[in-house]
Amino acid sequence: MKFLMTLYADEAKGAAIPAAEMAKYMEQMYAYRDALIKAGVFVQTNGLAPSTTACTVSTEGGQIRVHDGPYADTREQAGGYFIIDAKDPDDARLWATRCPAATWGIVELRQIVEHHSP
Repeated sequence: MKFLMTLYADEAKGAAIPAAEMAKYMEQMYAYRDALIKAGVFVQTNGLAPSTTACTVSTEGGQIRVHDGPYADTREQAGGYFIIDAKDPDDARLWATRCPAATWGIVELRQIVEHHSP
């Protein structure tokens, strides 16, 4: 079962962290990724560009609408993700609780529903 773990944190607070301290946080994230790989559940991970570079796209009445910035005004912004292949939802939750990002932000866990073409 594949799961998406979206990592949320306050971008402004993150930008204020000194480089040496941020390097320590990133070491924790790399160690977490290595643990996922060793356990055989790792699929993919990446960071995301700041939310200020985001846009939303919708169609209404046949008109395409593109708006700069994230859709919702929130305290936390999506900053990265992991995709894991866990044996069941409980296993995925366990991996989410081990993610270092859960100590300074929120980790949203959602099962990926895979659709296959007929």
